[in-house]
Amino acid sequence: MKRRQFIATGISAIVAGSAAQADASGFGNWVMGFYRRAKAAGISDQTFNAAFSNARYLAESIERDRNQAEFVRPLGEYMATAASETRVETGRAMLRQHASLLSRIEATYQVEPHVVLAVWGMESNYGQRRGDTDVISTLATLAYDGRRGRFFEQQLIAALKILQRGDVAPRNMTGSWAGAMGHTQFIPTSFEAYAVDFTGDGRRDIWADDPSDALASTAAYFRRFNWRRGQPWGVEVTLPRNFDFTQSNSRSPAAWAQLGVRGVDGQPVPNHGDASLIFPTGADGPVFLTFANYRTISRYNNAQAYIIGVGHLSDRIKGMGPLRTAWPTGDRPLRRAERVELQQRLTAAGFSTQGVDGQIGPNSMTAIRAYQRSVGLPADGFASLSLLQRLR
Repeated sequence: MKRRQFIATGISAIVAGSAAQADASGFGNWVMGFYRRAKAAGISDQTFNAAFSNARYLAESIERDRNQAEFVRPLGEYMATAASETRVETGRAMLRQHASLLSRIEATYQVEPHVVLAVWGMESNYGQRRGDTDVISTLATLAYDGRRGRFFEQQLIAALKILQRGDVAPRNMTGSWAGAMGHTQFIPTSFEAYAVDFTGDGRRDIWADDPSDALASTAAYFRRFNWRRGQPWGVEVTLPRNFDFTQSNSRSPAAWAQLGVRGVDGQPVPNHGDASLIFPTGADGPVFLTFANYRTISRYNNAQAYIIGVGHLSDRIKGMGPLRTAWPTGDRPLRRAERVELQQRLTAAGFSTQGVDGQIGPNSMTAIRAYQRSVGLPADGFASLSLLQRLR
């Protein structure tokens, strides 16, 4: 069968299961147009045809992409799941079960086992939830949709290159609705750039039940972004009374100690390099000095909750205890509409945020601190639900 006939037949099959949905009506034509772009990117007819032979328009992927909820879960609730006792104990069991593999990965990439395991635990619950969505189908659907078309088409081209290289067969290339794949949920472009064949079988197989390639690829990724072996991601600290929360710039642990910032054991934090102060839930919750490795974790996922989740879970797997300071209860991150309202109410009360955009930047934090001082609250500049409720 000629290529064009094959593709035309495949497109008919793609649309057949979803033609009743108006949004799918142009999907087949889009795939035909994408074929030319894939060809220009070096994708062979054989690879393209094999990848798209069972591809489908996935309405669920569009729905999930358009309706992603804002993260409004209280951080304490998130952390209770991220570093639950079950997840910690499973991580420690994985540390024993895969000791030899993890030791070889550490020797190769200089990334500690408990860190690699924490990412594995956070991303797929140690391989239990790797995703079963056909990656080509979901990436093609999301690229066709157009809301983030350029990004998803880049991911789709990368996914086809992965297939063309022979790392995985099309039927086994599964992942999340957004195309994140394998034990540690690599997106295709990250896989292309950083995944490794640690088993030496000629394939970078992050989908297999054997997690070797996936865990080594995660370590390789961290190594690429300057992971510093032996340095903590962060250290929980205590603050002196009436601490000036504007003092958050990076400085040495000794300089922080001079400002009264000490570890929860009451001692100055050891010198792991310059550190920045973060207070994710304001003055009432845990406070941390964070080091360069915090930024390395952020390259995997830049959400603060995720970074702290990986960091704290890694500490627990290593054998450290829970945080000394409890996460506040009854509060949560503000939704965008609430951040806009907070800025409006602060400005109306005489504490101008220099604009209303729903982004809590330096001007908004300055306004929050000024308001907090005026009512006798710790001036941490934290945009909390309780603060908004007080302004109402």
